[in-house]
Amino acid sequence: GKLFRWPDLQHPAELKPLCECQSFGVADGPTVCCNPYHFSRLCGPESPPPPYSRLSPNDEQKPLDLSDSTLSYTETEATNSPNVTPGDFSDASTSPDAVKRSHWCNVAYWEHRTRVGRLYTVYEQSVSIFYDLPQGNGFCLGQLNLDNRSETVRRTRSKIGYGILLSKEPDGVWAYNRSEHPIFVNSPTLDIPNCRTLIVRKVMPGYSIKVFDYEKSCLLQHTAELDYADGPYDPNSVRISFAKGWGPCYSRQFITSCPCWLEILLSSSR
Repeated sequence: GKLFRWPDLQHPAELKPLCECQSFGVADGPTVCCNPYHFSRLCGPESPPPPYSRLSPNDEQKPLDLSDSTLSYTETEATNSPNVTPGDFSDASTSPDAVKRSHWCNVAYWEHRTRVGRLYTVYEQSVSIFYDLPQGNGFCLGQLNLDNRSETVRRTRSKIGYGILLSKEPDGVWAYNRSEHPIFVNSPTLDIPNCRTLIVRKVMPGYSIKVFDYEKSCLLQHTAELDYADGPYDPNSVRISFAKGWGPCYSRQFITSCPCWLEILLSSSR
């Protein structure tokens, strides 16, 4: 990883294997994957925290010093690297086996206050959400048409690129930033319980973050529901904005002011 992707990598604990790797989740297997493009870096607390975010303590991760981190990685390199095949990113809605399983989330794509296109139902354990990809498939945002898009939306859409990889894993739901620009994430399990200050996490290219924790969510169900200024509170909803952040002390107070964003509507049953 230090040789091919992250010269500033300090410890293996900063890495997370990607679910698309065939070695993912195989305990004590005969082989160990060492392909650096089958791993992502964990998104740790930023140092210092940006003005748009108040970061909560995380018992699962030690604080990572991510300042001055560099990333020479592009998704083209990952696609052309050994052991990466385009077919790994499967279409969640058209798989023959999809109808045999219940869905675990629906994905809605928004531009400011307007929802664009249909809800995308996810049955497979992972789904790629991207703008335009010549190989592989998933939820292609570039195919969603809308009349009279603003120039701000057009510029932001051009930055989505390879987008994100969203995966349901044993410990929760993870998002891997496959694009060349940051993404911004908010979810009930990233917020501090009973805190009225919105927490938005910035995730750089090549990094992963657990956007939803099922165990924490169960605990939050028993707490008093808060009234949020930017709309109804949904304990099973994750919001991800491409390239543009929002929140307190930031130019965009609400996610509905962001040009391009996703609403991940998780099923209440695991």
